[in-house]
Amino acid sequence: MNFRTIIEPFRIKSVESVKFTRREEREAAIQDAGFNVFRLRAEDVLIDLLTDSGTGAMSAAQWGALMQGDESYAGSRSFYRFESVVRDLTGFTHVIPTHQGRAAERILFHSVLKPGQVIPNNNHFDTTRANIEVEQCEARDLVIAEGRVPALVHPFKGNVDLAALEKTLREDGARVPLVMVTVTNNSGGGQPVSLENIRGVRALCDRYRKPLFLDACRFAENAYFIKIREAGQGDRTPKAIAQEMFSLADGCTMSAKKDGLANIGGFLAMNDDRLAETARNLLILTEGFPTYGGLAGYDLEAIARGLEEVVEEPYLRYRIRSTEYLGDKLTAAGVPTIRPSGGHAIYLDARALLPHIPPLQYPGIALTNALYVEAGIRGVEIGTVMFGLRPDGSETPGAMDLVRLAIPRRVYTQSHIDYVAEGAIEVARLKESLRGYRIVSAPTVLRHFTARFEKL
Repeated sequence: MNFRTIIEPFRIKSVESVKFTRREEREAAIQDAGFNVFRLRAEDVLIDLLTDSGTGAMSAAQWGALMQGDESYAGSRSFYRFESVVRDLTGFTHVIPTHQGRAAERILFHSVLKPGQVIPNNNHFDTTRANIEVEQCEARDLVIAEGRVPALVHPFKGNVDLAALEKTLREDGARVPLVMVTVTNNSGGGQPVSLENIRGVRALCDRYRKPLFLDACRFAENAYFIKIREAGQGDRTPKAIAQEMFSLADGCTMSAKKDGLANIGGFLAMNDDRLAETARNLLILTEGFPTYGGLAGYDLEAIARGLEEVVEEPYLRYRIRSTEYLGDKLTAAGVPTIRPSGGHAIYLDARALLPHIPPLQYPGIALTNALYVEAGIRGVEIGTVMFGLRPDGSETPGAMDLVRLAIPRRVYTQSHIDYVAEGAIEVARLKESLRGYRIVSAPTVLRHFTARFEKL
């Protein structure tokens, strides 16, 4: 049907009340939180767009699957169901469950990295970068130039700069144990990577004999973007496209809290027998036995069902279009965002909206806090606070200063999204009144989670 209305491809069978607060209550709450939205109580947030990780709504089939969970410590039936679904989707020989994506990253990088090595990627997200840097290695971002210009429209702004990757492999190849590609590219605005580009990365990896791993948290959204944007892909199913994406890689890390449609979980998958043995030994040390990996059997069941549902085309059509709907409303109102819209989130361009706040006074934090105070909306800064701290302790401006409005899967309705647009437009109207922040206290790793700020 060619109607314009975006219709959710599901019916709602259970609801949860949300709490309305007054502006003065939100001002007090954000001050008590050290002006860091991560420190807020979730009950004091009206629309929570902090993350799309683990915050989605599970389907009736997933809730039913929970009742089938086999909680055996070793050899759980639920593991073999999970393993079968992951193998069918990815084709990888070894499937290692973990409690979430960053655990998969930690196990992979601790198993393969030695100090001084380099991991090229289009863009590393926060935990990926941190797990590389804690091993005293370099996380090198090689996204195409178009991916660094928020307002520029390009269908695949997540693509790897193949010339830059070849230069890295040619000049620093001895220090590169593997290459990664993040699909979709979270740090760069939830932007997709084309199948052609992944093939190009694969060809370079073959030439220089390097394994290729995907950061596959949002693989299904990336597959759907390929279907609707890449020539020759329109008649293929999202699952078939996803399977080809995985076939071009040697392994992947996965947070099942995103395109696994589950509240917890992840996995590390690969074809290398020796690396898999090392990874499983580390898994036993830090996560759990290889057939549960830190997860309950019912979590494995929920993920298995979620991985089947996430590649269904009606769901993906709704998911991508409903995110685009928010982006269209903000663009029409003149609010600067990363364009085109990403799959899981809309990214406000705080640096463009607040040019009077320099990057080292954190325009992303100013915009994030204003959204909460004015409208009860919680987003997250993706910019200088998250990525500006160097391993040597120095600070530089991030590549961009963004505020991510990450939309949980199957949680909010169109009226919620209309409210988000109205709130963001109102904050943009008040932009001249916003001021920067300074950090009062922060850890040296992943500081954005727990830092405290004060207004300038």
